[in-house]
Amino acid sequence: MRKAVIILTVAALGLGGCALGKGRGKALDEFAVARNAPLVIPPDYTLTPPVAGTVGLSATDAQSQAIDALFGGPAVRSATETSMLDSAGRDRAPVGARSTAGDPATRVVDKGAATPAIIAAPVGSGQDASVSPPQ
Repeated sequence: MRKAVIILTVAALGLGGCALGKGRGKALDEFAVARNAPLVIPPDYTLTPPVAGTVGLSATDAQSQAIDALFGGPAVRSATETSMLDSAGRDRAPVGARSTAGDPATRVVDKGAATPAIIAAPVGSGQDASVSPPQ
């Protein structure tokens, strides 16, 4: 019991000591930056207006330029990946394959009742298992 009282006293004095020292009686001002002069555009900074008859960037051009700047354009495929894609028949794949994946006419393999049971399982701990988030 004495150890606990001593530890709590030392901790309280240590935390209380943070308020002592430099700047005693002077609180920090979070808005001190707002008192500085505002940023201004230098007087010699001029923008030229667009010339009549010229074509500006369209939204798609700007988007493709942004994607190229972020990701560096299309990646070069290795010989192994190219041969694997060719043997898988990438030239025979339908253009809208991802759009027709959920089509009722699409043939699928019946996996039985296990897959729907897994998908329909409730989130969290259940009767037979418990879930804990990773630490």
